[in-house]
Amino acid sequence: MQQIDPMVFVAVFQEMLGLAFWPLAGFILLMVVAVVLTVVREGRISPRRLVYAQGIGAFGGVLAVWAMLWFTSSRATDLLGGPIDWLLTLAIAAAGVIGGAMIVYVALSFAPASARRGPAR
Repeated sequence: MQQIDPMVFVAVFQEMLGLAFWPLAGFILLMVVAVVLTVVREGRISPRRLVYAQGIGAFGGVLAVWAMLWFTSSRATDLLGGPIDWLLTLAIAAAGVIGGAMIVYVALSFAPASARRGPAR
């Protein structure tokens, strides 16, 4: 294989995820557009909301690894055999953290302004 063909990745992910691939791909695209529109609408990235979203987004990493185990019908002992398995699991967890943070960031942008400011000091 002399060059990387993106369609190979699409075929592999479609084989792995089955019918969930296209809805998941659409949801990812929707979330990217939602984050961009949120930042454009507000004119900046809110640091407080971003840090909060990253903290809550950590649960997205756990959920992504759980989903990987569920989709592949595997146990953790089956999946984590070699170094590439560990790297792939870490990459899936990182993607889950990023996705979870994006979801929380966009969701918090719809919260009332008083709730976004935090507790009174």
